[in-house]
Amino acid sequence: MHDPLWLRAFLWGHIAAGGGAFVLAPLALLTAKGGRAHRRWGLFYFWCMATVAGTALVMALYRPILFLALVAIFSFYSAFVAYRVLGQKAAYTGRQTVQPLDWSAAIACFAACAVLVILGIVRPHLVSGLRYPAIVFGAIGMRISGGAMWKFLHPPKEKMFWWYAHLQGMIGSYIAAWTAFCVVTIGPRLGPGSWWIWLLPTAIGVPCIIATTAYYKRKFTPRVKAAAA
Repeated sequence: MHDPLWLRAFLWGHIAAGGGAFVLAPLALLTAKGGRAHRRWGLFYFWCMATVAGTALVMALYRPILFLALVAIFSFYSAFVAYRVLGQKAAYTGRQTVQPLDWSAAIACFAACAVLVILGIVRPHLVSGLRYPAIVFGAIGMRISGGAMWKFLHPPKEKMFWWYAHLQGMIGSYIAAWTAFCVVTIGPRLGPGSWWIWLLPTAIGVPCIIATTAYYKRKFTPRVKAAAA
């Protein structure tokens, strides 16, 4: 039975947006932060990731493949929170910059990721038998969305909090893109039992996020101290 035309159109849109994200992410990362080129490539990348997640969610629900639907929500939230935090730079002063959209997205991501964890533990067959990826992705997603909601209620004290959140979210979403690429291109060659390919980009990317965040925290600390003096 052939897939309907609209589904094939979604698939090609998904592939095109994914390819665009792969090209645009390095352009955004390598251009001067805050510059016009960085903002332009970063915005294009965000919308590519939105298209990737949206098409993936629709296709996963149609099949239906619950695991992929939940992962699509989790994957996009990283890019979403990274984009939205740019409008919350004044939060450290106590100003309310969080909108209902931010709460709705955080709650939806937390709920989807909680389902991933629960099913990964008690009903792995409902998440395509991918017990460990479901638990790991779910835990990470709950931490990201839960941390965002905590900051909504407890304004951050650090002036550059938005920089770290933006950096972590964008790199995190790029890890999701690499995960999809590895699963599609390498996974079929490995055969059954190769669930670890889902976690390989995360195992490589998370230490990179930690190291990059630490680098910028060291870089900004002297400026903060100098300004305080």
